[in-house]
Amino acid sequence: MTPPTTMLSPVTTGTPRQAPSPHAYDVGLLVLRLALGLTMAAHGSQKLFGWFGGGGLDGTAQFFTASGYPAGKAMAVVAGLTETFGGLGLAVGLLTPLAGAAVVGTMLNALAVKWSGAFFAPEGVEYEVVLIAAAAALTLTGAGGLAVDRLVPGLRAQRFPYGVAALVIALVLAGVTLLLRK
Repeated sequence: MTPPTTMLSPVTTGTPRQAPSPHAYDVGLLVLRLALGLTMAAHGSQKLFGWFGGGGLDGTAQFFTASGYPAGKAMAVVAGLTETFGGLGLAVGLLTPLAGAAVVGTMLNALAVKWSGAFFAPEGVEYEVVLIAAAAALTLTGAGGLAVDRLVPGLRAQRFPYGVAALVIALVLAGVTLLLRK
């Protein structure tokens, strides 16, 4: 077994310190993925099935129509599926760049719809901002070692470039979707 690497302390004393164990990073990413992923999957199931006090497809479609989106029912299905499968993908660490980007794109639209000029609750958007930041971070870092993605060799080796590409796609698709709003 290879001993942990040492790094110089950020303080200029030159005192070596132990680098955190890669396992600690994996556990931290797992906790973040589960919290974010299951939260997003629950939001998606509210839209699709009306679970957890959600409006279901009909209520969500009315909301999308009232928010200026065309084809409210189709938008409700797309948002519900994106949140549900993006969230589940994050939770298990499957195709993490795409799952994270799906959450980023959906939450950018939620941010735009909710934006009222306030940042803090109850009218603010800090919740949406935190979800976007967490999803973007996972998109760029990858899922870690405790994930299905670990079984996909190309994804492990190229996680940052794939993450950047996925975020660009998310930004473009979110922008196009927002342009469709009246």
